[in-house]
Order: sequence, then C-alpha cells, then structure tokens
Amino acid sequence: MKKNANMIRSASLIVLALVCATAANAQKASTSYKGTQRDPFVAWRPVPKKRSKNVPMPVDPPPIQARINAYKTQKAAAMNMQLPAPKPTTALLLSEVQLTGIFRTPRGYAAMVEATPIKLSFVIYPGERFFDGMLVAIEENRLVCRKETRWSDGRRELSVDFKPLGQPNAVKDAMTATAPAPEKNEQKAEPAKTEPAKTEPAKSEPTKPADPASGNQ
Repeated sequence: MKKNANMIRSASLIVLALVCATAANAQKASTSYKGTQRDPFVAWRPVPKKRSKNVPMPVDPPPIQARINAYKTQKAAAMNMQLPAPKPTTALLLSEVQLTGIFRTPRGYAAMVEATPIKLSFVIYPGERFFDGMLVAIEENRLVCRKETRWSDGRRELSVDFKPLGQPNAVKDAMTATAPAPEKNEQKAEPAKTEPAKTEPAKSEPTKPADPASGNQ
C-alpha cells in the first residue's frame, strides 16, 4: 500500500510540474505582442492583384493579298446590290503609293500614282480613300493626305502625310514650257540711207570759127 501511495504521489508531482511549466510558457507567450499589418477596426478586404500594364502598340495592317481579297468581296457585294463599286485604292496603304505625275483636268488637279506592290497605276482626285487614310488635296509637286493609325487599345490617331513627286513631272513640264527668248545678237535692219544725187554743170565746147575758104566756093 505504501508503495502505491508513493507512486501516486510521484506521478502527481510530475503532472504538477508539467502543468506549471506549460502555464509559464503560456504566460510568456501572452506577454510578447506582435503588431498586425492592418487596422483591426477596419473590415477585412482581399488585396487586389497587381495587373501588368499593357503599353498600347500600333496595329499592323493585314497583308496586301488579304486586303485585295476583301476588296474583291466588297466589289462583288456592291455589284449584286447595284451600288457603286469601291475604288481599288481602298485596298492600298499610303506607304504603298508613289506619286508619278500631276496634271490639270476639267475637274481640277489630278494625280497619277503607282501601287508599288502590284505595279499598277491609277488616276486619283481629292477625296480618294485609301486603306489607312484619304487624299485631302493635290498641290503642284506633292499630295496632302490624312493618315489614320489604329492602336491596340482601340483608339485612332490622325496625322498629316505628304507624298512628294517621285520623278520629274513630264506632263506639267510640257504644259508650262515657254517659247525660247529671241537672241539678243540679232542685227536690226537699218533703213537704207539715200544720198542726194550730185549734178555736174554741163561742159560747153568752144565753137570753131567758119572757114572762109569754104564760104567763097
């Protein structure tokens, strides 16, 4: 009996020591305070995720063959609906057009341009539309165009684009050519000077005396 009591007493002492050690650790942990990163009086909200900023970039136009196919489709649809067909220039970019000549017509100034990708020439007038712009005016030696740039964020930017004359304008040179100026070395015809005729006095010959011998016969 005494042995059992001693064992119970020793076990209770061990349990009491463990409980005291646990309480001491809990008291120590409770006295150390660590600050929080948010206000405890504000309702919790999820942290928004940072999105990467997409820098807008110009949208590249489709290739020339795709634009030509789209033009053919639009032309066929317009013919079926008996509407005016779109101009071939609507499939061309302003950068694909080269100015080759400017001339005057009853409608005003007109321009001859060459489509460099397909090697075809067209006559255009102010108001002609292109895939990325429109012809605004025709000047003596250049075209004034309005260019439209499309960006990836959906906006469109307008700018002015000039197309200078690529080669000498033979049509305009022929129309504005002037006649050659008369040479300054040409001698002017002077009126003929008439000199007064000089009259010489008549010479009188001496008369010979009559021969007396011939009179007596």
